[in-house]
Amino acid sequence: MKIKQFKDSPLAHYSYTIVSEGKMALVDPGRNPLQYYNYAEEENAKIVAVFETHPHADFVSSHCQIHEQAGATIYASKLLGADYEHKAFDEGDSVQMGQVIFKAINTPGHSPDSITIVAEEKGETALFTGDTLFIGDVGRPDLREKVGNMTAKRVELAKAMYHTMNNKYNNLPDDALVYPAHGAGSLCGKNMSSDSSSTLGNERKYNWAFREQTEEKFVETILQDQPFIPHYFGFNVDVNKTGADNVQQTKAAVKLKLLVDKVEEGITVIDVRDGDEYKKNHLPNSINIMARSEDDKYETWLGAIVKPKEPFYIVVKSMGQVGDILERTAKIGYEKQLRGIVTLAGATLKESDEFNLKDFKDNKEQYTIVDIRNESELAQGKIFDDAIAIPLNELRERSNEVPADKPIVVHCAGGYRSSAGSSILENHFPKTKVYDLSENIKEFN
Repeated sequence: MKIKQFKDSPLAHYSYTIVSEGKMALVDPGRNPLQYYNYAEEENAKIVAVFETHPHADFVSSHCQIHEQAGATIYASKLLGADYEHKAFDEGDSVQMGQVIFKAINTPGHSPDSITIVAEEKGETALFTGDTLFIGDVGRPDLREKVGNMTAKRVELAKAMYHTMNNKYNNLPDDALVYPAHGAGSLCGKNMSSDSSSTLGNERKYNWAFREQTEEKFVETILQDQPFIPHYFGFNVDVNKTGADNVQQTKAAVKLKLLVDKVEEGITVIDVRDGDEYKKNHLPNSINIMARSEDDKYETWLGAIVKPKEPFYIVVKSMGQVGDILERTAKIGYEKQLRGIVTLAGATLKESDEFNLKDFKDNKEQYTIVDIRNESELAQGKIFDDAIAIPLNELRERSNEVPADKPIVVHCAGGYRSSAGSSILENHFPKTKVYDLSENIKEFN
């Protein structure tokens, strides 16, 4: 079998194709299936199967579109309760494709309906572990308390993961290749390796979850210091359970508007330009979530700041960005909420306050400092002792906790998030000066 890994860097998501004798199977495909179609053409292979290890929380899958366009059969656990056409694939089930035999192992822990896909061919074994087994870690168990067909409390799922790690992989060889759905940078776990694959033998040796330990200790460890949960995670679980619409069609429905100087009052505006450009000129009620390159976690912060079904506009620097920003927005299923993508007219609309770094250094007590880092970062200590700590993903809802009697300075750890945070507070406090410490934070930490 020939295995190819596809990486979506901003979401640290891995998807896979497996080819054998002119046939292709996919595992956990991303939103846009065209990359897999192109590869199928290169390999002269027919896509016959799509395996979903679970309904993903952090991205929208294209499984239903692939079924419609390529005629592929979708395989998922019966526990998922999927609303789309599929074949149940659980322990004891198998399907052959060319020389490859696919089997399922029910591996609950990240979700109640998680499965690991075992692919075997002539003594070679590959494990597609979804969000159950990562390289160096396991999937978080706290995402399914309120969403999905099967809800489960985090402690119950943590105990299920303990059982999975102690029993479900025991009969598999050390040389089995491990291919997870995510790597370092994903919010689906907390201590993932930057390695994109491993062997089961290496994981048994180095992954903390395989160590001999009590269930109580395992549960304590896995629940400790998990990352925040963005607003969109539950929404994506439900979308993936139902099956998403054709992404090319939903993207094509988004309106484009050139050289605007206003949009509908009361509608949120997401400005994806560089922070310096944003501060010079932007629409009122804008939030600056930069999307300059794949290094910017635009998808994550869009889904953490904007709620599912909340309408919004996107401001781009030029129409040349439209294709890329639509693609990134659609990854989390937010393209249907878009009222339009716009470029700005030449006139100055609104400027952000210009920050005086020297005055801040000399007179910190004359400013209200807002620290928008995540709770796990805050646990390592404050950068400014008197700072008010409100994580960025909670800032819109908790802005009233920030006093407005002094100028406000917003900071994060490296400068990217503070542009979004300062723009949120700028909208909330129109009569108070709000400053972005930006990359100047590096002079203090």
